[in-house]
Amino acid sequence: MTTMKVTASVPDDQPVITMEREFAAPPSVLFRAFTDPDAMKVWYGPNGFTITVIAMDFRVGGQFRFTMHGPDGTDYPNRMIYREIVPSTRLAYLHGSDIDNDPRAFDVVNTFRAIEAGRTLLTRVSTFSSIEARNAVMKFGAVELGKQTLEKLAVYLKV
Repeated sequence: MTTMKVTASVPDDQPVITMEREFAAPPSVLFRAFTDPDAMKVWYGPNGFTITVIAMDFRVGGQFRFTMHGPDGTDYPNRMIYREIVPSTRLAYLHGSDIDNDPRAFDVVNTFRAIEAGRTLLTRVSTFSSIEARNAVMKFGAVELGKQTLEKLAVYLKV
């Protein structure tokens, strides 16, 4: 039996972070959690963080704008620009701060793969502009915070 923990891969020679987790939900249910702003308010973000949704226009070229609130009261404006939407299969977007042409924005590709009846393997690949840019987010704990977010998603799906 496969463990339900999040695994992460950070290759030294590529500007990427890859995270995977198995979920006890079919791809359609898992995918829907990424498309519903009310669901995102519940599960998106690391432990102790909350989000306020500003707008979600779920279509290719559309944006998801939100503010992430840290447990210390710090606000983090975010913007995702949807690049590819294949229902229950693939979701790709550019993720950055809520500013135009954010130089620190990075690409994220989520794939949803059915692995057995009612179960899905989510693979999330974040690609940065350089290894240095990837390492900068690693310094503030991006892998651990990403793991916490995916664990919150698993809890949400059990509700």
